[in-house]
Amino acid sequence: MTEENSFRENSQAVHAHLGITQTVIQRMASNSASCKTWCITLVSAILVLIADKGKPEYAWLALIPIILFFALDAYYLALEKMFRLSYNKFIDKLHQGKIVASDLYAVVPSGSMSKTIWASVLSFSIWPFYTTLFVMVLIAKKVVL
Repeated sequence: MTEENSFRENSQAVHAHLGITQTVIQRMASNSASCKTWCITLVSAILVLIADKGKPEYAWLALIPIILFFALDAYYLALEKMFRLSYNKFIDKLHQGKIVASDLYAVVPSGSMSKTIWASVLSFSIWPFYTTLFVMVLIAKKVVL
């Protein structure tokens, strides 16, 4: 039996590798959701403080967390996509019977970060959320504060 044929779908090493990769993907998705939660919390807190002080000209400060969390969220989504690509490539190699030991001990994202990050920025889970939040801050500055 060659090394290439020793790793099949029912192998414990294959299951462990897939489990680790799935955990990483779940963590990236969770981090992305946390970015949105923290962004809303910080922007709301900043706007409340600005309203309390009666200084509407400082509403632009609320844009800082929006920009930072937008970038961080896009990064996490890009990593999630790259790990999903890695997972799918591993599954394809598994079905072709081409898995070797080095495949099992490397949990690395596949693809180009620069291409994937731009695809993430344009993702429907990113730009509508942060654009809406940005517009809400502008409206709050003009109307409410």
